[in-house]
Amino acid sequence: MCGRYASTKAPTDLAEEFTAVDAVTEKAGEERRPDYNVAPTRDVIAVVQRHPRDAEGNPDPDTTERSLRLVRWGLVPSWAKDPSAGARMINARSETAAEKPAFRRALAARRCLLPADGWYEWQRRAATKDHKASKQPYFTHYKDGRSLAMAGLWEFWRPKEGELLEKFPDGLVTCTVLTTEAVGPLTQVHDRMPLVLPPEAWDAWLDPDTDAQADEVRRWLAPPSVDLVGRLDIVPVSDKVNSVRNNGKELLEPLDPSQVEEPIQLDLLS
Repeated sequence: MCGRYASTKAPTDLAEEFTAVDAVTEKAGEERRPDYNVAPTRDVIAVVQRHPRDAEGNPDPDTTERSLRLVRWGLVPSWAKDPSAGARMINARSETAAEKPAFRRALAARRCLLPADGWYEWQRRAATKDHKASKQPYFTHYKDGRSLAMAGLWEFWRPKEGELLEKFPDGLVTCTVLTTEAVGPLTQVHDRMPLVLPPEAWDAWLDPDTDAQADEVRRWLAPPSVDLVGRLDIVPVSDKVNSVRNNGKELLEPLDPSQVEEPIQLDLLS
């Protein structure tokens, strides 16, 4: 957790929603296709805030700019020998990120938001004498259709020499999704969930000059409020999402309750 999510909105729309500059379209020069089944190691949109640099590469300490950037999902620590480490670091536990060598520097100064329509999670059911073991996917999203802001960390990696330097001459920017304990009805699906941040957390979370030990940041490294979770819709969806080859809007269509063996109880908010 979190291993899959949906990100279908155009960068121009996300830029407006997150009050950011759309550097994704500007750099790509073309429209980005909707992704209904975002999987690890793919390029994803992140919201970052940095000090702009002049022509010589010097940062302006007096101002920051919020922008959308493309980063690869799966954080590669700066000290890693090769980028394969990223496949094992798609998530970081919010409770321990400050202690882990792979994440603590990013948590201190390279925090980001990862916009999502919603995320997928699989409810596991143990085998019984009447049923085989199974996994029912659920899709969780805001009821009003606005984007989720998943808390993330980003890192820059660049090989020092050899074939990898030829393959990645500009280095590689990667990210991870922070996770936390599940809240309310989400606990019926999985014991973990992405760390979803409300709009009032965004400024402090993205500020590159606010250390992770500051109260303005630390307060958000906790499970979301029951109120936030109450604004979410948690719906069972088809197991087509199990395959990354499937990537259409049909993945978001709710299943009829009759097709779900043990549907979760959405009134369990405590």
